[in-house]
Formats: sequence, C-alpha cells, structure tokens
Amino acid sequence: MPKILYLFPTTIYNTTMKKISLITLLLLAGLLSLQAEVKMPHIFGDNMVLQRNQKVKVWGWADKGEAVTVTFNGQTQKAKAGKNGKWMVTFTPMQAGGPYTMVVAGKKNKIEYNNILIGEVWVCSGQSNMEWTLANAGNAEYEIRNATYPAVRAFNVAHEMDFSPRADLNGSWDVCSPETAGNFSAVGYFFARKLYQELNVPIGIINTSWGGTIVETWTSPETFNALPDKYKKKFEGRFDSTFDVENFMKKNEKAKEVYFTALKNDFGMEERWYLPQTDISSWKPFDIPQGWWNSELKGIEGYVWFRYDFTLSSEDAGKSARLSLGPIDDMDITWVNGVKVGEADYYNIMRDYAIPEGVLQAGKNSIVVRVDNPLGEGGINGKAEDMYVTIDGKAIQIAGKWKYKPSVINKDFDYIALSPNIYSSLLYNAMVNPIIDYGIKGAIWYQGESNADIMEDAENYKVLFPAMIKDWRAKWGYEFPFYWVQLANYMAKDVLPQESNWATLREAQTQTLSLPKTGQAVIVDIGETNDIHPRNKQDVGLRLALNALNKDYGMTNVIYSGPTYKSMVVEGNKAVISYDNIAAGLTTPSKYGYIESFAIAGADSVFHWAKAYIDGDKVVVYSDKVQHPVAVRYGWSDNPDINLYNSSGLPAAPFRTDNW
Repeated sequence: MPKILYLFPTTIYNTTMKKISLITLLLLAGLLSLQAEVKMPHIFGDNMVLQRNQKVKVWGWADKGEAVTVTFNGQTQKAKAGKNGKWMVTFTPMQAGGPYTMVVAGKKNKIEYNNILIGEVWVCSGQSNMEWTLANAGNAEYEIRNATYPAVRAFNVAHEMDFSPRADLNGSWDVCSPETAGNFSAVGYFFARKLYQELNVPIGIINTSWGGTIVETWTSPETFNALPDKYKKKFEGRFDSTFDVENFMKKNEKAKEVYFTALKNDFGMEERWYLPQTDISSWKPFDIPQGWWNSELKGIEGYVWFRYDFTLSSEDAGKSARLSLGPIDDMDITWVNGVKVGEADYYNIMRDYAIPEGVLQAGKNSIVVRVDNPLGEGGINGKAEDMYVTIDGKAIQIAGKWKYKPSVINKDFDYIALSPNIYSSLLYNAMVNPIIDYGIKGAIWYQGESNADIMEDAENYKVLFPAMIKDWRAKWGYEFPFYWVQLANYMAKDVLPQESNWATLREAQTQTLSLPKTGQAVIVDIGETNDIHPRNKQDVGLRLALNALNKDYGMTNVIYSGPTYKSMVVEGNKAVISYDNIAAGLTTPSKYGYIESFAIAGADSVFHWAKAYIDGDKVVVYSDKVQHPVAVRYGWSDNPDINLYNSSGLPAAPFRTDNW
C-alpha cells in the first residue's frame, strides 16, 4: 500500500492564545483530513511497472486549482487541478531500471509509492482463456513453485461494468513469486516470463479480462455506436438514449429477489413435468439442437423444459442404453420415462448419460430435459449427429422436433441478469477506459469463443474485431502492437466436411492481420475436444511472445508464425498449395507423411476429405471423388486434426480458398 502522509504544522498559534491545546490540535487535524485530498487512480501503486522509452503520464484528482507536485527518478513535475479536479503531469522517457520511489504531494497530503520498476508493460485482455489463472494451468504446481521473477509484475483488474466510461478501476500490483503467481493470468505469465528471459528488463502485465464475454462489450461507445446497424441487432430494444440507470438498478434488484425465490421453488419440478403422463398439449415445438439466440427464446434466462418422444420395439424394451445430447448451455437435469438419468452444471460438457435396465419400454418413451440458463443465451446447441440413444450398438437419432415450455424465466419477472454481454461497451467503460493514459508497449488478446455461437456473429467478427483494435489504439493515442490467440480446436470431430462457426471466426482473426503491427498465435494443435479451456497455456504464451520478440524487440531470427496459405495451382486432379512462413521447410509428425484436415471440392461446391502430402515446400492435395478441383480447405472445422508444421514446430494456420 502507498504511504499517505498528512501535512500539518507541529504547533498552531492565534492572537489570543499562546498555544492551542493538543486536543484542539488533534481535532483540527481530523477536520482537515476530511477536506479534499490528492487522490490517485488504482493503476498507480507500490510494485508497479512503468513503460520505458516513452513519456510517462501520471494523473489524479484534487481540489479545483490545487497545485500538485510529482517527483520520480530525478524528475519533478508540477500541475494544477482543472475545473473537474483532474490533474496530469508528464515525465520524459526513461530507460529500464529501478526500483524507484514516486512521491505525489498536494496541499493537504502526500502519497508515496515504492518498489517501482521501469520496463515493458503489456495489457492482457479477453475472455476466460486469458483470465485463466496459472493455478489452473497444466503442470501448475511445478510452474508456481518456480515462479520467482521479482522483475515481473501483474495488475489484475477487478470485474466491474458500467453504462458510462469510468475514471478509475480496482486492482493492485503484485510481484511475481510462488506466493502470488497462482493468481496471475496463465497466458499473461508465460508471455511475460519469455519476454523477461530474452530481454532481461522488468515486465508488467495488466490483466483486464472476463470469462464468457463478447468483443462488443470491450469496444468503446463512440466506436460501437458508429458501426452500421447490422452489428447492433443483438442489443435491439434493450436500452435507449432515455435510459435511467439508477432507476433501472433499483427496480431490477427488487425483481431479482422475487425471481430467485421462484427459481428455488420451480413449479415445473413441483408439478413433475418430467413424468411421461404430463400433458404437453400446450407445449410449443422447437427444433433441437438449436441455441436460443436465434429463436423465440432469445434473451431468456431461467428454466425451460424440453421433451422428445420416441418409439421402441419390444425387442429393445428394458435394455440398458446410453443417451447422448451433446453440449447444453448452461446446466441440465435429464429424465427418461420419469427416471432421472443425469445432470451437469457446466456448458461445455458433452452430455452422455446411462439409461439403466428396465427404464425403456415398448412403444412410446419420453426424454425430458430441464435446461437452466442463468446468464446469457442458452440451449441444447451441439450438433445433430451428437444426439442419439444407443441400444446394443444401434443408434436412434433424437435430433428434430422437440416440444418446450418455460417454467421460471426472467422475462416473467421483468428481471435482467446483469452481465457484460447485455449491452455494448460495458467492460470498456469500467475495465479499459480508466487506464488509457497509462503507457503500454502493446496488448495481447484471447477472445472469440463467445462470438462464435452462431454463424452471423462469427462473420460479424470480421468487422467487430479490427474495429475494437483500432478503437483502443485511438484511445491510447498511438498504434501499439496488438497480438491475439486464434481459437483452439474444440468440440467433436467432423465425420464429413461441413461449415463451422469456429472456423469462420478463425478466418476473421486471420483477416485482421491486414492491420499494421498485429500478429496471431495459432493453437489449433493444442486444444481439447471436451474442454473449451485448454490447460496448455505455456505454448500459448510462448507463441504470443515470439510475435513480440520478432516484431518489437529486433530478434528477426525468431520464427513467430507457422505456415500460412499463399496460393493454389490446379494440376490435373491435384491442387498444389504454396505457403509462406515455412522457415527451413514443411514438416509433419506423421510417420507415413500424410497431412490431415484437408478437404477438396469441384464446381459442385461439395467438399470431400482429401489425401495430402508434402512435396518440397508445397502440399499436394487430391481426392478420387474430385477430378477437377476448384477449392481447398484446411483445418476448416471446430476441431481439426492438425499435423502440418514448419521446421520451428509452429502449426499451419487454417484457411480456405473459396468464399462459398
């Protein structure tokens, strides 16, 4: 904590008394301390890192017109607070070093910050994969035990949101040690560690991230409001220019109490809607699988019940079976013929439940799923091929027309669950705007999963993501480096080539490389099928750091990218792909030399899995089903099998040659 000293004279005299008593002095000191003092934003604190070789801005608040003096590293700067009470001083650029002390002095108090370093400062932002702590990363115990890097510091921004830009945020600087590193962003830590090991200068990371968030909430109001209307559709009707935040918050808090009481006493459960004899004549039809965001359930939070009836022969009745529902957003309880067969409490878990012997019967059988969506958009939203009942190895598909009925939902109580995604700019306002005067070298970003739920959002990312990058640069006032993590491989493997929201969003990320001073860490080879949070954060941080070392720190011998698509030439029934960024050549770990995840199509636009092999510095792609190739795709799926690398061990980036 910074030291705060109050400035009072040691003795006080007046014209009629020789000396004010000690009690009076103490009372006066207390009154003075209640008057306005110099205050500092939370981004300034003990153990902070300031950006080297760049002007350093220091600011705060005081009484209007009050003189403030700031002393740091041999420099002294003075300023007067303006009409709004804000003041700012600017120090000339300084080289890496420290530790130093900063003293901020006003009329009534003095603030002292200690153990300050000057080095490289990077903002780390995005959703849960950036927020993911070192304590939860792979090999965490070893990494934390060896995390003694006193020149690496982290500032974790507290979760807050606001409808208007804030001037301050909450958080504090921590020195990297085995006692503190477990709470660092894992990606941020491995990025910072690599920079420190190579540069040998202090590294500061500012972790401002929030799980499950969309890019729109990280974009400033000015930039988002200037976008065409098609990019604002998801927020239509929520708030307008006459929106009274204070009144809304009061009403919403009262509605929340009633709503949460109703959740505890779900009348759907009390009326046992899970029983097969439940009258569902009033239930509405609903195509499953489907997320709620593009349906009549858009914006619904709470409990929604779904039911599907199917018929079995007497041959299959009574046998044990398995029920697969794919992923459900967020939680579920599932019954078959009134018997509870399973439940799960996390949105990315593939639901695979055992149906005991004696539950299934000849004739009609019912599956009932109560979906609990506490926040955001919900749904039984996987793939049709992941929905089936398996009996003796025989699969009965259950995707299609289900019926549904809500029991307890937020709209019936006029309650809106406050989340960063209910409106644009909420996190920019509270978790970015307060630090735009703080000097940084650049930013790293890991986000996109929450913008890949539907194809329209994935396509929109091609505009929204570069708009946010340009927005942040405009706010900071300079074109700083911006590097991001491309979405990892995740979810079920495709049986046949098909469209993919995740592949489309990866394409949007790759296209954003057209902006200057940008870079991408491709990680489609280290994701996990059943976990949206890959535990291997070491390689993620490393691949981000390779971009910075090459592009920002003059290490041009550092290879920072895997192979990237350059061109395609058709030779007979084969497509020949040329690549950039192959380093000393293309490689594959396949002992047979076959490259996975290629698909090829002719003029009919139907893609088929292809055979592919390395031929020198190119890849040859073909299929017996396509005699006249027109288009090729690589890694174009949620969870591709990636086994094409360059000689530095960095994976090839997914691509497509078509725009179908």
